[in-house]
Amino acid sequence: MAQSSIEPRTAAEDAGSGSRPPAGRGWLDRYFHITSRGSTTGREVRGGITTFMAMAYILLLNPLLLSVPDVNGDTLNPAAVVTATAFAAGLSTLLMGIIGKVPLALAAGLSVSGVLATQVVPGMTWPQAMGMCVIYGVVIMLLVITGLREKIMNAIPMGLKHAITIGIGMFVAMIGLEKAGFVGRGGEGGPPITLGVEGALAGWPVFAFCLTVLAIFMLMARNVPGAILIGIGVGTVFALVVTAVFDLGDEEWGLATPAFPDTFVSSPDFSLFGQVEFGGFAELGAATVTTVVFTLVLAAFFDAMATIIAVGQEAKLADEKGRMPGLNKALLVDGAGGAIGGSVSASGQTVFIESASGVGEGARTGLSATVTGLIFGLMLLFTPLAEIVPGQVAAAALVVIGAMMMQNARHVDWKDRAVAVPVFLTVILMPFTFSIVNGVGAGIIAYCAIKLAQGKWREPGLFMWILAAVFVYNFAFVGH
Repeated sequence: MAQSSIEPRTAAEDAGSGSRPPAGRGWLDRYFHITSRGSTTGREVRGGITTFMAMAYILLLNPLLLSVPDVNGDTLNPAAVVTATAFAAGLSTLLMGIIGKVPLALAAGLSVSGVLATQVVPGMTWPQAMGMCVIYGVVIMLLVITGLREKIMNAIPMGLKHAITIGIGMFVAMIGLEKAGFVGRGGEGGPPITLGVEGALAGWPVFAFCLTVLAIFMLMARNVPGAILIGIGVGTVFALVVTAVFDLGDEEWGLATPAFPDTFVSSPDFSLFGQVEFGGFAELGAATVTTVVFTLVLAAFFDAMATIIAVGQEAKLADEKGRMPGLNKALLVDGAGGAIGGSVSASGQTVFIESASGVGEGARTGLSATVTGLIFGLMLLFTPLAEIVPGQVAAAALVVIGAMMMQNARHVDWKDRAVAVPVFLTVILMPFTFSIVNGVGAGIIAYCAIKLAQGKWREPGLFMWILAAVFVYNFAFVGH
């Protein structure tokens, strides 16, 4: 795999990899290029801890997202999902730090978990769904190795790339609002979406959700590190208090009543590891399998690409064209994260934008990611902590993350209708149809149609026209 064109190295890094490294530099410094990237070991460790604190909420959210029954009515054991989430995040992040050598941390992608829960498992078993994660991870690795990754990214207009991120943000936020009971599905003759489950906000669990959302936003407005995790902590304490005072139970909280576990330390539950199935796809049909894999690739691939470049630029490792040291390796590890997550039933792993919090603390190298990965590994022994947090409180983080992803709207040229209309359709259809593919498909079709109307039918390129034709067929004959 040729990397010379997209992995420029500084003179200092070249010196650091030579046979006579500068005096005073230890093997850790030489391996991660700590000094040559203007960092220190202390900054890297601090950055790794900060990144973990900023994304530790995934240990609570992923079991919540994956709590739905599959086509057979089977559900995943929450404690086992916490173990799988911590293990997959730890291993994937360690690989990113040691191989990619960049300050990027991985964990279960909320967009991928959302697709699995809302679009995949209603039609297949959980082992089959996790098999799809392994397949999409392999597909992404092949795209990187063959160089098709660059061709795909270059073919899709920048406006649609931003729209995918914005739409996924709204999609994730909608999942959070529904799981918290803040919005409900309207009945016959009513609006499609209602405020509250029965048209009104009621009950302490919904209040705990609102309190948590406000707490997180207030902390973020004050630039408090780890705002999401602290906010979840505030909401959890409130939930524990009102549960004790008003004697609330599962009838009010739904999935589980918040309570202190018997112990905070326990042995990891590895029962879901290896629960992957690649057979039975013949029953699902080739079109269904292809659509699912394509959906997962979309959900993970474009989000990861944008995140890697964004964090790389924040760390001053990427140039104006998005080129940075270890980019191909980082993308390769990100693809491997899909396979790793699927093999342990944790959903596909992808790079988290919260990695920027560690960069803000001065992290510039893979040592930071290595520290984050080791802490995730340590959390394998503290999985009972996740039992304290009620689902309504954890769902607040989904809404906050969705709001953060909306920031990409500032990059869209809303005056250009050839861009604005496809972006609007992409963004609006993802949350309201609970489908990332529906949004992406509508956006691509609209983009090509408008370019045709403008007499610029050559501008989208062959790849975009092929995608448009595939989506037209999918909408007309396959469905989701």
